[in-house]
Amino acid sequence: MNEGLPRAPSPPVGEGWGEGDLQVKNALLLDNIAIVLVDTRYPANIGSTARCMMNMGISRLVLVAPPEDKNHEMEKLAAGADRIVQEASVAATLAEAVVGHNLVIGTSRHSGRLRKNVHAPREMAAQVVPLLAGNKVAIVFGNEVNGLDNRDLALCHEIIAIPSSDAFPSLNLSHAVMVVTYELFLASQAGTPSFSRELARAEDLEKLYRHLQDTLLAIGFLEQDHPERMMFTFRQLFGRAHLEGREVSILRGVLTAVDRMREGGK
Repeated sequence: MNEGLPRAPSPPVGEGWGEGDLQVKNALLLDNIAIVLVDTRYPANIGSTARCMMNMGISRLVLVAPPEDKNHEMEKLAAGADRIVQEASVAATLAEAVVGHNLVIGTSRHSGRLRKNVHAPREMAAQVVPLLAGNKVAIVFGNEVNGLDNRDLALCHEIIAIPSSDAFPSLNLSHAVMVVTYELFLASQAGTPSFSRELARAEDLEKLYRHLQDTLLAIGFLEQDHPERMMFTFRQLFGRAHLEGREVSILRGVLTAVDRMREGGK
């Protein structure tokens, strides 16, 4: 493992491409997807996930605070996809892991009463694939016991919830990865039109949210003790909007003007 760490449509993906060329084109699109595993408990599940990824043509794996793998279970369970494990990036936090990505999509079994940006895997894949020509997308999975916590979910612009039986809704981590990556692979093969729109990077959105929270606290709009309650709503609102970098800059400019007025028009 490596330490460290839609506006106007362009012509359809399939236009002017032969069958062999299309396979290359689809592979290049899928290269812009990263599977991010947060706080995985069992090394074997990372190996199984790598195998599912290779089955579906996705090779970028990011591990956030991974477990020790004293018995080399990752590579054993990868069963031929060990290159994905060996080349995986490692990050200390999810915020670090998603730097440079334009769209961050979390996965959760619990849709949440207040969440509006929750989609089934097939619906999300149809939205994601057209953006891959100009954007890097991170699909985030939490640990096997509790999934993603609220702090990590707050960093996600959209949420995928996999439909399953009420009698036994919990999926194995690698099975969940397979469901999501299968839908992405299928959508990439469909000759979906791509879009030239480049979204704002995750780290720039986080700067916007911090600026927004500071300004709204200063003018008394947010609760001093629990600003995250209303900020949760703002995160959903802007997450659904899929802001571009220029739009983020405009919003921050508005906030800066508010800050100046509050400080006496300096």
